[in-house]
Amino acid sequence: MMANLAVLSFVIVAVGTAQGLSVRDFPEVNDRPIIGVIAQASEGARATFGKTYIPASYVKYLESAGARVVPIRVNLTTAEYTKLFNSLNGVLYPGGGVDMFTSGYAKSAKIFYDLALNAFDEGDYFPVWGTCMGFEQLTALTSNRNVLTTCKGTGNKSYKLNFSKDYKSSRMFGKVPVDILTDMATLPLTPNFHEYCLTPQNFTDDAKLKSFYKILSTNTDDDDMEFVSSMEAIKYPVYGVQWHPEKNNFEFGSLLKITHSDAATRVSQAMANFLVSEALHDIIS
Repeated sequence: MMANLAVLSFVIVAVGTAQGLSVRDFPEVNDRPIIGVIAQASEGARATFGKTYIPASYVKYLESAGARVVPIRVNLTTAEYTKLFNSLNGVLYPGGGVDMFTSGYAKSAKIFYDLALNAFDEGDYFPVWGTCMGFEQLTALTSNRNVLTTCKGTGNKSYKLNFSKDYKSSRMFGKVPVDILTDMATLPLTPNFHEYCLTPQNFTDDAKLKSFYKILSTNTDDDDMEFVSSMEAIKYPVYGVQWHPEKNNFEFGSLLKITHSDAATRVSQAMANFLVSEALHDIIS
């Protein structure tokens, strides 16, 4: 599986009910979780190292919380993806820059999304997490169309989160220590590297999105346009953040405006811990 995955040591590595759910409904635990990370096509300088790549920060991020990581190559057959799905305990859609509808990344993301929802309906618990482009990919998979808007000033900037009123009752943030939540609400600790946004208005106007997800936080771009920054599915273990929780701990480019303070690294670790804890409740593997 590793032959066509690029390796850059400092950047990339080869690679309930309708009202909601609770992991209490899935009491059995797998304490050796394996999470797949979807690869994407290499472009530019990266292409000299391999056809596809996965940023190393995602692998380190998941491993820091106790998970093992497996690359999910693009352009496999549905049968191959299904076999891989049955050997994993969760999937992460990473950030990047490929087409949400026609790319190999998008096609593999759709297969895992459909398999995860079907598995949940049959009594299994397989978490799906989207970061940045992965967040955007989730909106496309759920709505079956492009609901994003161009935003300004979000290409290299960290924000404090504007939490929704009921965010403390969410699965994503419900068990995060109060002091970390306070830091997230008062300090710019969430790195953003995107040029497209999902506005609350577009979210509300799309019946599929509105019935599937609930908004957990928003932010505002340089033109004072509000956008959704964190969301989770109401019924399924599907989660999306427009920001990059992995970067605080594992990205150190000199041009990146990322803080590595104690508060910032604790945010990163809390999010990693949450995702891996979700994967513990998939017991197929």
